[in-house]
Amino acid sequence: MQITNDQFALIKDQFKTLKERSPFYAMKFEGIDLADVQSQEDFEKLPFSEKDDLRRVYPLGLQAVPDEDVVRIHSSSGTTGTPVIIPYTQQDVTDWAIQFARCYEMAGITNRDRIQITPGYGLWTAGIGFQLGAERLGAMAIPMGPGNTEKQLRMMQDLKSTVLCATSSYALLLAEAIAEQGIGDKICLRKGVIGSERWGDKMRKRIADELGVELYDIYGLTEVYGPGIGISCDEHNGMHIWDDYVYCEIVDPKTGKNVPDGESGELVITTLRKQGAPLIRYRTHDLTRILPGDCACGSHHPRIDILIGRTDDMVKVKGVNMFPAQIEEVIRFTDGASSEYQVMIDHLFGKDILTVFFETEATGEDKKRVEEELAFIFKGKIGCTPVAKGVAIGELPRSEKKTQRIFDNRY
Repeated sequence: MQITNDQFALIKDQFKTLKERSPFYAMKFEGIDLADVQSQEDFEKLPFSEKDDLRRVYPLGLQAVPDEDVVRIHSSSGTTGTPVIIPYTQQDVTDWAIQFARCYEMAGITNRDRIQITPGYGLWTAGIGFQLGAERLGAMAIPMGPGNTEKQLRMMQDLKSTVLCATSSYALLLAEAIAEQGIGDKICLRKGVIGSERWGDKMRKRIADELGVELYDIYGLTEVYGPGIGISCDEHNGMHIWDDYVYCEIVDPKTGKNVPDGESGELVITTLRKQGAPLIRYRTHDLTRILPGDCACGSHHPRIDILIGRTDDMVKVKGVNMFPAQIEEVIRFTDGASSEYQVMIDHLFGKDILTVFFETEATGEDKKRVEEELAFIFKGKIGCTPVAKGVAIGELPRSEKKTQRIFDNRY
């Protein structure tokens, strides 16, 4: 994506004092005179920032302002290693709220809505980000946090919530609980804002149909404010990114070279206004592409496609590389397969065994036909033949947070 004049002006303004303010970037850009960065070509020669770099300066090595300017910290979960601590100034918090309020507005949500927030609070950026945006918009925030499904449904009915904010996994769990209890006619939801994990078309359709809502994908990551730096619009063709706050590149994950708009690769983000912990050329490991051309919704903000997955999501089985998005595509094309699936990878008797469990309403011979069809489509689209096993609807686990779908038991 071409850097605009406005974006480049913000980047160069940051660069004037970045190495003085940030010990992290003084070390990262040692030997580089940032005043020499005068073109996009110059910018693309700068080294990337990686999550491992951020972990190495734990806890507050990213901080680029004095302590008295820091009003809050957030943190990544740390489930895959040392957590990353991100300090925020008051301006950072305000900027995040502005972006999140824009997300709600893009989804057609107004200050007359009642927004039920189910993602977690605490060091994680999710719940408080959804709340920040709601308050900035002037809407009624209902800060439930995760879990306690019965209380969620009670509040949803009593307070007549019109917007649900959730992970796709928890939105599905709520949708199934509403259907099971037969209280759909008492639910006033009209919109769903869903984030934090990728999800397939069948899951999207199930949630939308069972809740009776229009769904929007929201994007963000803890290191870059949190959720709210982009969202899908009514066209549902990619996610608009707030390019006056972040600059996006797509690079080849192997070579690190920029790819043309429209080609898939790894998303790299540069913050344009962040004070507490600015990030330059940060590798997100999220796989997507820039969608070229203007969106029919009329917004001038550029779009990235819905995420394919992550570079670290890829698994190799029987010599074939596969991503969750490809498995979800197989599920989508298999008649009789519902949205939920689970993949088990084992190594037995000297060879890899790939088993795909999927939910289906089919039984007996019909279930066997669906299993055979899924295995056939899987072979055609991905390149290896799995053991396909249909199970009853609701048999696979549901989660209040993110649902783990691929279990690699070989190591």
